[in-house]
Parts: sequence; C-alpha cells; structure tokens
Amino acid sequence: MSGVAILFRKELLESWRTMRLPIVAGLFLLVGLSSPLLAKFLPEIVRAAAGDQLVGVVVPIPVPSDAADQLWKNLAQFGAFAAIVLAMGAVATERDRGTAAFILSKSVSRGAFIVAKVAAIGGVLAVCTALAVVVGWIYAAILFEPLPVGGWIAMAFLAWLGLAAWAALTFLGSTVTGSAAAAAGLGFGALLVLSIASAIPNLGRFLPGGLAGPAMALAAGVPVEASDVMTPVIATSVLIAVALGVSVWSFRRQEL
Repeated sequence: MSGVAILFRKELLESWRTMRLPIVAGLFLLVGLSSPLLAKFLPEIVRAAAGDQLVGVVVPIPVPSDAADQLWKNLAQFGAFAAIVLAMGAVATERDRGTAAFILSKSVSRGAFIVAKVAAIGGVLAVCTALAVVVGWIYAAILFEPLPVGGWIAMAFLAWLGLAAWAALTFLGSTVTGSAAAAAGLGFGALLVLSIASAIPNLGRFLPGGLAGPAMALAAGVPVEASDVMTPVIATSVLIAVALGVSVWSFRRQEL
C-alpha cells in the first residue's frame, strides 16, 4: 500500500495542529496525576465529609495497589471517551470536506488511507496512555511505595489495547455511516453494552472489560495465570481486527 508513511505523518501533524494530541495528552496527564491522589486521600475525604454518619463503619486504609486500581478505572472512563472522540470523525469528516477524494486522487490506495488513520489514532493513544501510566507510577511511588515496573508496563499495554477496541468500533462507524455523530453513537453504545456484558460470568473474559482484572493484578505485583491474560488479549485483538477489516472492506466499495 503506497503512501502509508506520508499519510501517517500527515495525520500526526494534523493531530498536533488541531490540538487533538495536546488536549488528549493533557487529559491523560491529569488522569495519571489524580489517580494516586484519589487513592491516597479519598478515604480521608469521605471520613471528613461524612463525620458522625460513619460511626461503626470501617473505612479501608489505602494500600499501594489502590493507586493502580484507580488509574485503571480512570483510564477506562476518560480514556474511552478520548478514544471515541479521536476516531469518530476520522473518515466521516474528511469525506464531508472532500479531503478524502482529493487525497485518493493522488495515487494513494484506499487501504493506505485507512491504515494511516488507524496507525495515527493508535499512536496517539499509545503515547498518551504511556504518559498517564509513567506519571501515575511516579506519583504512586511517592505517595505509597514503588510498585513493579513490569506490571505497570503490562497494565499500560492492556489499557491501550482496551482503548484501541473502542477506537476501532467508533472508526468502523465513521467509515460505514459517513457521519461523525453516528460513529460517536456507535462507539458510546458499544462501550455501554460491552461494559454491561463484561459483568456476565464466563463472558466478560472474552470482551475488552476482561482486561481489567489481569491488568490491575499485574500492576499490584500479584501473579496471574497466562490464560487469564491471553484470553481477553486475543479476544480484544480479534474484535479490533474485525472492526478494522470491515472498515477497509466498506471504504473500498464506497463512492466518494
């Protein structure tokens, strides 16, 4: 596929110029900073706010693993929102503006067009996720104690994979419907439905939500069975591959 590298650089440059990359990076930086703080001081805030109402109620003492748990939860919420916003107009907006037709008239294949966009979105999410996890680890080490670096690296990868799934489903909506609003609706709808489905026993481990348990355990230094990690990783990777494959298939058959 010709032109992938050029289009990839163009997408990254556009992400910077339109402030998408700085804004998303700022959001993830805030998540990385605030998560260990919440884990450390939330019990004290609850005790101070509730006062006498908590008489007889034991508020758990914060432990280092709480920082990892809080970071994962915040990434799962705010990160998913960012992933959907990044992907919802990736194809639809350029089709509306006529940019897609112009680019494809320059001997660039449709497959290269899609691959470059997907790689750019994945790259932005990877950089921002790494930023949040690095900052979160440093702050957790200051407030609690250093946690296993390898476990946090694993959590970063699993978090990125989960966010990539929401981005891929939203990207599919952007490609198939040609509407950024419809793509956002599909992305948030998938997030809601699959998050609820993740609570179903024996089903959640085959969905992006199944990444949560192994990720938080690894970040806390708790041993995890290889199958408990690989099952949601493979299932989520297949979901991403199918969504992107259908996106390419659909885009190649559309009139611009």
